[in-house]
Amino acid sequence: MTLLKIARMGHPVLLKPAELVENVADPVVQTLIDDMIETMRDAGGVGLAAPQVHVSKRIFVYYVPPTRLEEGEQSPDGIQVLVNPVIEPLDEEVRLRMEGCLSIPGLRGWVPRYARVRYQGIDRTGAPVSGIAQGFHANVIQHETDHLDGVLYPMRMTDLGLMGFDTEANRFLTPDIILGRNEQ
Repeated sequence: MTLLKIARMGHPVLLKPAELVENVADPVVQTLIDDMIETMRDAGGVGLAAPQVHVSKRIFVYYVPPTRLEEGEQSPDGIQVLVNPVIEPLDEEVRLRMEGCLSIPGLRGWVPRYARVRYQGIDRTGAPVSGIAQGFHANVIQHETDHLDGVLYPMRMTDLGLMGFDTEANRFLTPDIILGRNEQ
């Protein structure tokens, strides 16, 4: 397997919609998936979309660590592969969630995301995949699907004052601060 170079914010591959995968069984696609998993692990991420590694295809890999699950939340075990995903919100409930991105190293921000989404697509074998995600799982799926649509998380933010460097954001951009800003 090969570690792939991660595109950073400003690279045009991150700003255009990715193309559908026509043949998931293609050995080039299978190698790309393996390399994406290895790259995500090496970078310490929980998700990675093909455009982030300079490939404009509708593929992402992700992992929901058990420590990130909220009470009552279920998620798939291990690293998941989703090809040609389609997502839709289950209702209008939106929550602010702290996000970071391997393509925007060193920064984090509070992003409004749907609390629950339905997703579908295929896995790396071509088998249909579908489900309902909530909490962190829903957040990861929305974030990675955004990459496939040419959208980076700052483009979703409604208040750029809620963005900062990792070290500062982790210390100062807490839920208490967020609630205080929303009351002003």
